[in-house]
Amino acid sequence: MASVSVYQRARRHALKMLIGVAIGVVFIIAVDAWIGHSSIAFAIVIFGLFMANIGILGFNCPTCGSNLFFRGPLMLPWPNKTCNRCGTDLTKVA
Repeated sequence: MASVSVYQRARRHALKMLIGVAIGVVFIIAVDAWIGHSSIAFAIVIFGLFMANIGILGFNCPTCGSNLFFRGPLMLPWPNKTCNRCGTDLTKVA
């Protein structure tokens, strides 16, 4: 089985989260149309996305440990291809 780079794994996670957001939006709209309010549905979707995104903390540079999604104090939804701290190419299999 071929190895996968940390960038490719992080990218897959970002795409899964994007699909999760789209499903969450559809769920909220459906509940709102069916029941008439969506505050409970919104809370369920937020909790589900939060739990699904906990794994984001595991996508770190193999050289220095810097997270692929963090740019300084900001967290962005797409991973870095090169490490901000040490400059390692994260698209290559380690």
